[in-house]
Amino acid sequence: MNAKTFLNGFLWTGAIVLVISLVVSYLYGLLVHGAAALEWESSARLAIIFGIALPLVKHFDKKSSR
Repeated sequence: MNAKTFLNGFLWTGAIVLVISLVVSYLYGLLVHGAAALEWESSARLAIIFGIALPLVKHFDKKSSR
């Protein structure tokens, strides 16, 4: 795995997870608590974690299937 493919996977995965996490936290706050607020801290943390983990899992899955 070179740095370019890892960075590409990190950016795409992180962006998708960030948007989905923000939407889910907004809707949860709106429906359950009646006060909608975006939880940037937890959404960014989740995006970074999945942005690192999922490209690595994909790389090792491809490597083990060879």
